[in-house]
Amino acid sequence: MIKNIIFDFGDVFLNLDKPATARELKKHKIVDFPEVMLQKNMEYEKGLISSEDFIEGYKKSFPQLTSEMITGSWNAILLDFPEHRLEFLKKLKQEGNYTLILLSNTNHIHIDWVKQNIEFFEEFRNCFDAFYLSQEINLRKPDPEIYEYVLTQHELIPGQTLFIDDTPENTKAAAKLGIKVWNIDPAKEDVTDLFTIKKDLF
Repeated sequence: MIKNIIFDFGDVFLNLDKPATARELKKHKIVDFPEVMLQKNMEYEKGLISSEDFIEGYKKSFPQLTSEMITGSWNAILLDFPEHRLEFLKKLKQEGNYTLILLSNTNHIHIDWVKQNIEFFEEFRNCFDAFYLSQEINLRKPDPEIYEYVLTQHELIPGQTLFIDDTPENTKAAAKLGIKVWNIDPAKEDVTDLFTIKKDLF
């Protein structure tokens, strides 16, 4: 029986256009990324480098880019947050049947955009019993340590915990720890259909 639900953020609540950043960078004649930049991206998601260092790293690798070009391309992935998903979450919170946790790989530039553009972000955040962003806890999915951290922090039993994420690598890693998972397909499924699509778990 599920007692705890851990939600991803992007493509679960907030709609994403995942190819958009690469598409925008291509407009600036950037197609291939050196390994050092991919490593920088991961470090940034873990909060191991600042936004300033992240931007300067891109400018060093790609001198044709301005800070504005980098930020604009980086944020191009972010679309909208349909309000019916907030209403769904508010109802879950009000009913009080589950521990609600958010667990997201993100970064300061993206969260700054969300705070500026999603007017009900704080209301959304307040629906959760815990709100974990990768850059704040220095861990990222799909590393097993991030799931173990959440389980330990809240003394959760894996078999009583459902994790919802759109990335297969992330749900596979959680499943290896005994956590129940829903690898949601944002093109065909909506988190608000949770109790229909995953009714067998409840």
